[in-house]
Amino acid sequence: MILREWNKKLVNNMIEITSINNPLVKEIKTLYRKKGRIKNKAFIIEGIKMIEEAIDNSYPVKNIIYTDQFLKTKDGENFFERIKDLDNTIYVPNNIFKEISDTENPQGILGIAKLEYENLNEIYKKERPFLLFLDEVQDPGNMGTIIRTADAFNADGIIITEGCVDPYNPKVVRATMGSIFRVPLYYISDGIHGLKNLKDMNIRVYSTALTGSIPIYETDFQKGFILIIGNESNGVRKEIFSLSDKLIKIPMPGKAESLNAGVAASIIMYEVMKQRS
Repeated sequence: MILREWNKKLVNNMIEITSINNPLVKEIKTLYRKKGRIKNKAFIIEGIKMIEEAIDNSYPVKNIIYTDQFLKTKDGENFFERIKDLDNTIYVPNNIFKEISDTENPQGILGIAKLEYENLNEIYKKERPFLLFLDEVQDPGNMGTIIRTADAFNADGIIITEGCVDPYNPKVVRATMGSIFRVPLYYISDGIHGLKNLKDMNIRVYSTALTGSIPIYETDFQKGFILIIGNESNGVRKEIFSLSDKLIKIPMPGKAESLNAGVAASIIMYEVMKQRS
């Protein structure tokens, strides 16, 4: 994002934007929609922790926008010392910040981060990849949980397919608690074709099923594999399910019939981590 000579001026070596009609303000507002994120190849990260996580993980942050409210707290003052000399830091009045924030209790700081999926070719370089394949996972909470847990249990990456909730949706980004900056995300528009290509690379495909399946603790997760996580309501599509090399299940001695996608994925990832460590 290149700042042109719009309505801006330098304040203590920083840029100040004072007009709601500023093109940058308008652009930020489009990032709350998937179409705007794709067009601008950027997404919003809000709050000190998220911006700090991005910086600590050397994730590209195009701009950091702050307001007076941010400087009224001790945490804000401390973090400001870290960002004040960056050339992409921008000050806006409180009324403008309210226009570009969608949180109920904003901290007064947000960032614009670069949106870019990883190159799929990187998967083929891994000796025994541990990957998740999300088939139309649509709940932001589940998506955020899966990304966060994949980070905790050292998964090699997550494959996002058409029909999934956008992982760069602000709700998902917040739910990851910074893990989105560490877990490689890959995108495949045609999930079936993409999965077939991965199988051709001798990567096994595991899907969960209630019948004809073996418990996860009896499953060998030592070799490279892909774990399919299906839609919250409909599960894994038949076309995807048919490509499975093995069916697995989470033993549930209680009365609940099923677990949500985020919880189920987390339990399986823990078992994988336990075996591999």
